[in-house]
Amino acid sequence: MLVGKPATLDTWSISHLATLLPAQKYTLADDLPPEIATQLCLGWVLGQYRFTRYKRTDADALPELAFPESANQRYITAAAEATYLVRDLVNTPALDMGPQQLAEMAQQLADRFGAECSVTVGEDLLTANYPMIYAVGKANEQSSSQKPRLIDLHWGELDAPTITLVGKGVCFDTGGLNMKTSAGMKLMKKDMGGAAQVLGLAKMIMQLGVRVRLRVLIPAVENSISGSATRPLDVLTSRQGTTVEIGNTDAEGRLVLADALSEASRELPDLLIDCATLTGAARVAIGAEIAALFCNDEAIAQTLVKIGEQQDDPLWQLPLHEPYRAMLESRVADLNNISNAPYGGAITAALFLQSFVGNQTISYPKPWIHVDFMAYNTRYRPGRPEGGEAMGMRSLFTLIQSKFSSAV
Repeated sequence: MLVGKPATLDTWSISHLATLLPAQKYTLADDLPPEIATQLCLGWVLGQYRFTRYKRTDADALPELAFPESANQRYITAAAEATYLVRDLVNTPALDMGPQQLAEMAQQLADRFGAECSVTVGEDLLTANYPMIYAVGKANEQSSSQKPRLIDLHWGELDAPTITLVGKGVCFDTGGLNMKTSAGMKLMKKDMGGAAQVLGLAKMIMQLGVRVRLRVLIPAVENSISGSATRPLDVLTSRQGTTVEIGNTDAEGRLVLADALSEASRELPDLLIDCATLTGAARVAIGAEIAALFCNDEAIAQTLVKIGEQQDDPLWQLPLHEPYRAMLESRVADLNNISNAPYGGAITAALFLQSFVGNQTISYPKPWIHVDFMAYNTRYRPGRPEGGEAMGMRSLFTLIQSKFSSAV
């Protein structure tokens, strides 16, 4: 039996034991409060994650933990499965996790939970008026599995509160014609981490039966290099009609998100969330282990930060500082996709996205949350092995469940 209360007890307190103990059965003390029991059991399960898809040898047996009755086993299962899903999707190389495979995963979730899923592919994106998604992804259109596409999933009752999730699905990012260095390109299989996270969050919502009307939009592309690739200083017209000058082809994620956010905000959902591995600037500001949070509703932002502290799933709020919007000005178009200054890159990227949330000239009347995160553990920590990671997902789920769902 595992007993005792460390000075600081959190989700990860016993995660290291989940792989270090002999492969036997263990139990937790029965008198633990439900919240602590749930957190500890979840940390144990997350500590046993392994990515073995490409391993030829069988993994060693792991110890087992019997959950005490006070633990919320439905939540633990749903949260662990969603986190495993995010980690698996991010860890899978782009060879096996391109736009088509990402769409197939969304369809699998739809089939499992009775959702509807549609996918718009290739030149059909132009017909459906998603020109910037097509422009970013068209360089790899010769491969049918890598053609750009928009994934659109619907689930839930029509009269329930509306929640829309948008995830950046850049399945590999070379940087386009403004190429990344080899070091910068090394981890770019994780550039679809936003898409992975919204699929994990959607899975939690559907699996636990949260009463919301859910929509998930994922622009899935590869940012590749070919004769048809978007060039620096090209001017694109967005779904919204706003024109965008391409200051750098490596700032492609905000382009595909812009078209998806325009569609998402058109319906005025009660809560709009986008998740994206968007900027290195956010990592410089707060490091790789905390998700950067931007929000147009201060009360919602503060609530989410507090939830993150309670869930051991932290987010840190950065400002939507309006004067920085001037850094996105273009002499030939409505906007540039990059800032004209080397500072505040995470903020200017968030302001760029905000221009496509609703009408550019009118403040969006509903809460919008933008999460800019690493989606990858760069070092091992108990319960959080090196590799793909969900960051802020459990916190977002708790916010939705507690503040935006209606009673069953």
